Amino acid sequence: MADNDRRERGEAITTGMWGQPPQGNDINQEMIDITVEHLFGDIWSRPGLGLRDRSMLTVATLVVTGKEAQLKTHLKGALANGLTRDEIKEMMIHLAHYGGWPCAMTGLTIAKAVFDEADAEG
Repeated sequence: MADNDRRERGEAITTGMWGQPPQGNDINQEMIDITVEHLFGDIWSRPGLGLRDRSMLTVATLVVTGKEAQLKTHLKGALANGLTRDEIKEMMIHLAHYGGWPCAMTGLTIAKAVFDEADAEG
C-alpha cells in the first residue's frame, strides 16, 4: 500500500475528528507522520470497527491509564465520531468500577471542560 494512500486515509480521519490533521514541529514531526500514516491511516481505518467504536475504546484506555492531555483531544474526536455527552458520562461511571474511581473522576472533569469549551464555541 502506498504511503500516500495511508497518509490520505489518516488525514481524512483526523480532519473528521479535529477539523484538520495534527500539525507537527521540528521536534515531533516524525512522530506526527507516524501517527497520521500508521495509527490513523492503517489502524483507525481498518474495517473491523467503526470510528465511533474506536473512539470509545481510545477514550476508555486513556481514562484508565491517566493520559489526560490525550484524553482531552480524543474526547473532542469522540464527539465528532458520534458519541453523545450522556454516553461519555456513562462510560466514566462504568470505568470507575473497572479502572478506578480517581481516573473516572478525572475523566469526568476533563469531559466537563471539553463540553464547556464546545458550548463556548457554539
